Amino acid sequence: MPVRRLFSTIETRKLEARANAHLPAHTLMQRAGLAVARLAMAVAPHAHVIWIACGPGNNGGDGYEAARHLKLWGKFPVITADDATGLMPADAAASRQSAIEAGVIFAIEAPRQYDLCIDAMFGLGNIRALGTLYTNWIDKINSRTVPVLAIDTPSGLDPDRGTHTVKCVYADYTLSLLTLKPGLFTADGREASGEIWFNSLGVGEPSGPCAEIIGEPQFVIRAHNTHKGSFGDVGIVGGAKGMAGAALLAAQAALLGGAGRVYLTLLDTTIARLDTNQPEIMFRKFCGLNLESMVIVAGCGGGDAISAQLDEILERSTRLVLDADALNSIARDASLQRKLEARRLQTTVLTPHPLEAARLMGIEAADVQANRLSVAQAMADRFACTVVLKGSGTVIAAPAMVPRINPTGNARLATAGTGDVLAGLIGARLASRLSAFQCAYESVYLHGRVADKWNKSFPMTAHDLANNL
Repeated sequence: MPVRRLFSTIETRKLEARANAHLPAHTLMQRAGLAVARLAMAVAPHAHVIWIACGPGNNGGDGYEAARHLKLWGKFPVITADDATGLMPADAAASRQSAIEAGVIFAIEAPRQYDLCIDAMFGLGNIRALGTLYTNWIDKINSRTVPVLAIDTPSGLDPDRGTHTVKCVYADYTLSLLTLKPGLFTADGREASGEIWFNSLGVGEPSGPCAEIIGEPQFVIRAHNTHKGSFGDVGIVGGAKGMAGAALLAAQAALLGGAGRVYLTLLDTTIARLDTNQPEIMFRKFCGLNLESMVIVAGCGGGDAISAQLDEILERSTRLVLDADALNSIARDASLQRKLEARRLQTTVLTPHPLEAARLMGIEAADVQANRLSVAQAMADRFACTVVLKGSGTVIAAPAMVPRINPTGNARLATAGTGDVLAGLIGARLASRLSAFQCAYESVYLHGRVADKWNKSFPMTAHDLANNL
């Protein structure tokens, strides 16, 4: 799968303005309406009665154009629309008139029975108080038993952030026009958007993407003339009292993720020094780890005990993955933050979930979730690290790089230990001496893909996830 570039609402509107400057008036909206009508027939070919909820702006204009085509093709589109036509853009008003002339039915309320719904209310329009009319339409759409196709962006969803204030349409399909928008792929966007389709309307994309979608990694076949030392060593430091399983999962993932050798330092010294399920893992005291020659994965199940090792780890380790309690310890200690900031570029990966990210940045978790792209980039710039901000549509950011959003994964990953597996997998790929940024986004993709391929009839544990890497 090729990398897809994502663009902010501002860049999309600039592109639309440039396109309109070179196209005859109204042409872009006509192209959009035709694209919507064609996709509607592709996803619901037997639909006859089609409810199209139109808003007051250009998104509504796209809906009018789609209705006109559907009517000409023998379908029965029914439009509900706000009566404030005097406030409508000229192109949208022209499209409305074209729909009327084609014989499209306009109604006060949605039809009692319909086979497909097209959401043409807001799209990229400003997110604002929806009002009773649109709120009722959204409620009706979300209570449906028929497919829903959203034009550009599900109404109520912020196209840049993937959040919504009060409510938004939850579509089965979204047709993104001109550009792909980041909000479709992260936070609430993945669930709200359903299956995402794209149509450029024949217009070239802008030059400055705000993010990219991760493409499937290219797998490299290992050469015959290699040995375990060719694929690097990973040292796991974690597993305080009562949390040894987290460190064991990270070690298992590092081993199954391709590391040549995996060493495990458990902070709970009462635990037996053998994993009978994975006897290849070698147990060592912390003083026995060669921090300069191996990748260190620190923090998985580390509790407060990990704090005692972080000074040395931050100063001496050449390549480093910091997860969980290591991040919490750094968030509490300004001196550790300074040591993290002083590390060499492309050597460190942070893997916070939203609450850990909030602690590191001194903000609330809700602020992180409301601004996932910008917070991940700000954290990467501040600490000169690659940041993996976990969650729906995991964001991977690094200094001077376009951030990437992961398209794989699902709610099966919302269980204890899956983050430890990801940390271990990143450690294994970092041991292969690829850049930290590449190791991070490829690992996140593969981690999510296991969950996507999992048999839906069975639950998935973190142990299952590691075993299927």
